[in-house]
Amino acid sequence: MARGFVRVYRTYNYIDKNPVIDKVRTLIQDEGLIKKLGIVHEISGVSTSTLDNWFNGTTRSPQHATIAAVITSLGYEETFQKKKDIDVEKERKLGAEWLEKRERERERAQGKSNGQNKMRKKKK
Repeated sequence: MARGFVRVYRTYNYIDKNPVIDKVRTLIQDEGLIKKLGIVHEISGVSTSTLDNWFNGTTRSPQHATIAAVITSLGYEETFQKKKDIDVEKERKLGAEWLEKRERERERAQGKSNGQNKMRKKKK
């Protein structure tokens, strides 16, 4: 994946930053360490610049391993909860339709950019 782009998924997306960043910030605040990121660095091994980029910088989607390093160093564990039952065949169909739509949008966007480039060349 090219840097500067965020991958979009059918069932999981966000506008600005991955919501896990806010969850980790809350954990660090609850531990009284939000103004002591150097301590978080010492116990997790994650650099203070990485932490600062999550909370104040341009990081939109941190690596899972880095998130895990911070939360486990603070004594937390990650859990997964089943929120609903799904119909696998229905979800497969919806997923295929979503992928087809994305591909059509991508082709349309490429066609427009190629057409614009052709128009520019003709004007010269």
